[in-house]
Amino acid sequence: WFSGDDVYMSNENERQEYVLNENGIIFVGNARYIEARGWYYGQFQDLLNICLTMLDLSLYYRQDPAMDVSRRGDPKYVGRVISSMINGNDNDNGVLLGKWQGSFHSHENPSRWDGSVVILKKWRQDNYRPVQYGQCWVFAGVMCTVLRCLGIPTRLVSNFNSAHDVDRNLSIDKYYDSSGRSLNISKDSTWDYHVWNESWFIRPDLGRAYNGWQVLDATPQEQSRG
Repeated sequence: WFSGDDVYMSNENERQEYVLNENGIIFVGNARYIEARGWYYGQFQDLLNICLTMLDLSLYYRQDPAMDVSRRGDPKYVGRVISSMINGNDNDNGVLLGKWQGSFHSHENPSRWDGSVVILKKWRQDNYRPVQYGQCWVFAGVMCTVLRCLGIPTRLVSNFNSAHDVDRNLSIDKYYDSSGRSLNISKDSTWDYHVWNESWFIRPDLGRAYNGWQVLDATPQEQSRG
């Protein structure tokens, strides 16, 4: 609400939706059958200490506590730390372990989650061991909760027929032999859908043209700068 903040959002309707709203809808499925799933963010449900502990458990804090704490007023930095801590696939005490194949019988099937509060509280109750299991919409839902709880306006974005460009050449590559048979040698893929987050803040490092919605993705795919 304060115009001097990096996360200042002038539109009251957007503040109500992207800061204060504790309930939302996540779109999943595929391009021909889009399903709307209800999600309870619950960012005001006694989660602040859990979110602050998340910052203290991060590799950023453990490697340089003074530097980490000094940068916690910067939403760019906080967003990067939280996007790392939402997933536990890199053994850093993250909140959720991602799994896309095999059986879920010994733990929670990702499709059964319908809100962030129970996940975050289970993470704390289990002494900050990753909750099993999450997939993209679960990572995005929990990340939205944490960032809203910390005062950063945040929303979810769903994309269908979502290109996953592993080698970063801005194309999805497919290879065929001289007979037209497909060769399974490309690491690129196209997912039915993918869900990530956008947070609202200014970018003094890039210039005013880049102020506004910033992309953040907590789903463990490739590491970002290590």
